[in-house]
Amino acid sequence: MDMLSNWLLVACGGATGAVLRFYISETMPASSFPWATLSINLVGSLLLGVVASAALAQVLTESQALLLGVGFLGAFTTMSTFSVETITLIEQGEWRTAGVYVALSTLAGPLLAWAGWKGGHALF
Repeated sequence: MDMLSNWLLVACGGATGAVLRFYISETMPASSFPWATLSINLVGSLLLGVVASAALAQVLTESQALLLGVGFLGAFTTMSTFSVETITLIEQGEWRTAGVYVALSTLAGPLLAWAGWKGGHALF
């Protein structure tokens, strides 16, 4: 597949991932804890682990891995929103909530990515 096709795959996956992230952020009930972003990042970590495992096992083609991993999941998950939400919680004096959010995101995210990776290896 040529380079332009790869760019288009990433763009299409990215557009879809960004729209889904926006939809989830808009439809999840608002609260004092950023549940939408946490959920998105944790699910995205798990799915990226599965995609990476499937790509390494050659269950997914390079094009499919670009579409799903780089495009869709790259746009679906968001470190920048996580960072701004953490700073916002701190600015609001919600140090404990910010700490829980950072801990869950930085511990559970990699653990779920590992679970997806291992689960993918078991499947593929």
